[in-house]
Amino acid sequence: MNDEEIKVEENNEPSLEKDEKDDSYKGMKKAYKAKLEEKDEEIHALNQKIGEIKNEVNDWKNKYYMAYADTQNLRNSLEKEHKDVIKYRAEGFIEKLLPVIDGFNMALQMEVKDESIKNYLVGFEFIYRQMVSAMESEGVSEITPKVGNKFDPNTMNAIDAVEDEGEENIIKQVYAVGIKLHDRIIRHANVVVTKKPRKEEEKEENKDTNTSSENNDANA
Repeated sequence: MNDEEIKVEENNEPSLEKDEKDDSYKGMKKAYKAKLEEKDEEIHALNQKIGEIKNEVNDWKNKYYMAYADTQNLRNSLEKEHKDVIKYRAEGFIEKLLPVIDGFNMALQMEVKDESIKNYLVGFEFIYRQMVSAMESEGVSEITPKVGNKFDPNTMNAIDAVEDEGEENIIKQVYAVGIKLHDRIIRHANVVVTKKPRKEEEKEENKDTNTSSENNDANA
């Protein structure tokens, strides 16, 4: 081998080493890139899993809040029902006492001249006041409209209406007092109220209509 060939071989050695280094670097770079891509996929999968878990957590949170709200509503409803049961426990008993109350009121409204009967009425009134006092201790109160007062549909029931020249819906007569248990009306007060008088023409027309109807019935 001559000097020139040796010189060429010596010049080629650094080039081969450089190529080997480049190939090694490229291989490492490729492997590193593949590793990064693998990690990215793992991170993406983990992020998806985290998102699913978060959604599941939010779903369970919503279910918990709904269940809690339902439980609270049920609890409040049961507490209210329990309070109402206690508050209005005497309602059935009061309803049974209504005829007794009406009987006392009818007796006490009687105008008598006999002294012995008056003494009985004094005793009746004393017993009645004791009964009313006992009922008031349970939250019972009377609705006692007065003649001349304005009719109140919230606490009164108009069982009849009579013609009057004055103002309409004025109490003319009280038939029965009303009874209220706390804020619940057991019975409205029964009253007679006033109404505007009909015109004479209407009265005559109605009278003629009734007479004609009676005649037709008789002929039939």
